[in-house]
Amino acid sequence: MNNSYLTAMVIAGAMAGLGVFLLVVQLIPAPPALGPALRRLHPLSTASNTPAGISWLRRRFTVPYADLRLLDRTTDQYFLTLGLSALFCLILPALITVAAVLSLPIPVFIPVGATIAAALAGAVLAHREVVSKAAVARAEFTRAMCTYLDLAAHQVLGGHGPVESLDRAASVCHGWVFVRIREALLSAQLQLRPPWDELKVLARDIDVVELGDLADIMRTAGSEGANVHQTLRARADSMRDRIRTEALAQAELRTNKLDIPAAALILVLLVLIGYPFMARLFVH
Repeated sequence: MNNSYLTAMVIAGAMAGLGVFLLVVQLIPAPPALGPALRRLHPLSTASNTPAGISWLRRRFTVPYADLRLLDRTTDQYFLTLGLSALFCLILPALITVAAVLSLPIPVFIPVGATIAAALAGAVLAHREVVSKAAVARAEFTRAMCTYLDLAAHQVLGGHGPVESLDRAASVCHGWVFVRIREALLSAQLQLRPPWDELKVLARDIDVVELGDLADIMRTAGSEGANVHQTLRARADSMRDRIRTEALAQAELRTNKLDIPAAALILVLLVLIGYPFMARLFVH
C-alpha cells in the first residue's frame, strides 16, 4: 500500500507541475499572430498545419466552428481551454483524494474515477461557456445588423451605389461587429470580389442569417440595379419586431419561473404557522 500511496502522490505532483507550467506559458506575451489576418485576407489559399493529436480530437468531438469564428478563436485555443479546464478540475480532486487515501482505507479506483469525472465535467463546462458566449455575441451581432440595414438604406436613398453604401454605412458605426464587417469589405476589395459575396461567406462562417440576407439584397441591387431602399427598411423593421418578440417571450418565461420559489416560500410559511397548532392538537 505504501508504494500505491507514493505513486499517487507522484502522479498528483506531476499533474500540479504541468498545470503550473501551462499557466505560466499562457502568461508569457506571445508574438503578433499574423496567421489569422492572412487567413482572413486569403481564406482559400492558406493551409492549416494541425498536429495529429488535435486532428484526432476534432474527428471524435463536435467542435462549434461557427461559434469559434464568431468569437475570433481558433480550434487550437478551444482545445487548449478544454484541456486547461479539465486539468484544473483534475488537480484539486487529485490532491483531496490523495489525502483521503492516506488517511482512509478506501479502494484506489474510487478516487481515480471521481477525479476523471471531475476532469470531464470541467471540459464540459468550458465547452458550454464557449457556446453561451457565442450565443450572446450572435444576439449582439443581430441587433447591430438592424442599425447597419438602416444606415445602408439611408445611403441608398442618398443616391450612392450598393458597394459605396455598404462601405459608408460600416464606416459610420463603432464596435466589434462593424470591425468584422469592415474587415470583410476590405478583404473583398483586396481580392477584387463583390462585397456581398464576402459578407455572405462571413455570414455562413459565423452563422448569422441576417448578414446573409443583407448580402442577398445588395447583390440584387448590384446585379439588377433594383432600388432596395424599401426592402432594407422592411427587413430592419421585421428584425426589430422579431427581437422584441423574443425579448418579451424570454421575460415572460423568467417571470413564470419566479412562481416556483414564491409557491415554495408560501408552503414553508404555512408549515411554520401550522406546525405549532398541529403539535399542540396532537399533544392534547
